[in-house]
Amino acid sequence: VAWVKKMFGVEKAGHGGTLDPKVTGVLPVGLANSTKVIGNVIHSVKEYVMVIQLHGDVAEQDLRRVAGYFRGEIYQRPPLRSSVKRAIRVRRIHEIEVLEVRGRFALIRVLSDPGTYMRKLAHDIGLLLGVGAHMRELRRTRTGPYREDETLVRLQDVSEALLLWRSNGDERYLRRIVLPVETSIAHLPKIMILDTAVDAIAHGANLAAPGVARLTRDIAKGSTVAIL
Repeated sequence: VAWVKKMFGVEKAGHGGTLDPKVTGVLPVGLANSTKVIGNVIHSVKEYVMVIQLHGDVAEQDLRRVAGYFRGEIYQRPPLRSSVKRAIRVRRIHEIEVLEVRGRFALIRVLSDPGTYMRKLAHDIGLLLGVGAHMRELRRTRTGPYREDETLVRLQDVSEALLLWRSNGDERYLRRIVLPVETSIAHLPKIMILDTAVDAIAHGANLAAPGVARLTRDIAKGSTVAIL
């Protein structure tokens, strides 16, 4: 994040969820005023692909069956080396899929709530199988609306795009890297309001029904909603 901040020469930059050492993949970075909404990305679902190593021989069908047990709500306690209080917490595994098995190694895709510990999940899978297991590799492939196959770029890509823009004013490549701030709320339920309600809402007024133009159906009590 510090490198990106220096490259663009902005005063503020923030990330959409930390990546532990040796973990690769998607790390959204907000620049300048977009840091005000980056929290919507931090608290969004995450998708990971991990390699786990089993400590004993297990039939592939047993691994797939046991992995399926973790779909839904699970209980986790943060690991010893954690910056948060080690209290038991509830997290939801939305999807879990065994992609490939080779000997004692398995490639598993997981879509989960933020704050789910993949290393602990790998350990618990091995525990339930009765042979033990640990995580060997981890890659984040999605954070909220940002997917690896659509938005992932390297620092080198950022540097080259900035060079093109600064040297000859060509901003096409840069526009493919720096996305509009609205993309950070694309995954949220939405309420579209009338133009006449914008000023009042912008000054802290509560939203009343007459100001609503339309809304999406995925709004639930207690959920974060984007007002557009």
